[in-house]
Amino acid sequence: MSSTNDYNPIAHFQKWFHEVDMAHPEDEVNTMLLSTIGLDGFPKNRIVLLKRFTWEGFVFFTNYNSDKGKAIAKNNKVSVVFNWSSSRREVLIIGKAEKLPKNLSEGYFESRPRGSKLSAWASQQSDVIPSREVLDDRLMYYELNFKNKTIPKPEYWGGYIIKPSQIRFIEHDRLVGFSRITQYDLQSDYSWLKEIKYCK
Repeated sequence: MSSTNDYNPIAHFQKWFHEVDMAHPEDEVNTMLLSTIGLDGFPKNRIVLLKRFTWEGFVFFTNYNSDKGKAIAKNNKVSVVFNWSSSRREVLIIGKAEKLPKNLSEGYFESRPRGSKLSAWASQQSDVIPSREVLDDRLMYYELNFKNKTIPKPEYWGGYIIKPSQIRFIEHDRLVGFSRITQYDLQSDYSWLKEIKYCK
């Protein structure tokens, strides 16, 4: 195992992200498994889509009133896994989720297709819907309500940025039966400590 002070691991993520996207365009490279601690104290996992990443962290959008939104409001410590099995690579991110500023969420919402905007109004995530007809009726209501109008972002919908404190890059080598793990840990001075280790 070796360790050294290193630069921001987002550069490492960017390299892998584009390599996987180029090598396997049929896969959704931005699919990630988000884990939160639920209100009942148990971990909960669900698939969300990474919409962008910056030097600060990883951004996704959702309904703030969903189970994950409520969980983050109570405990914003989260983890994310990218499982790029076609490339034999995984990325594990541990950090804290923070709401994006309202103007950034509004900017992204404006870029969405009209149908997606209407769905954000019609579908209340995690609420039990009696039937598909009820959902269709809600969608029709908002289609008529916003006909020939700009569709605003709902107050309960927006983005989060996950600011990482640890990122692990895992490469699986099936021929030799070992995995190479490159781990970055955020230090108190906001530099990153990089460690490389191997495990069977």
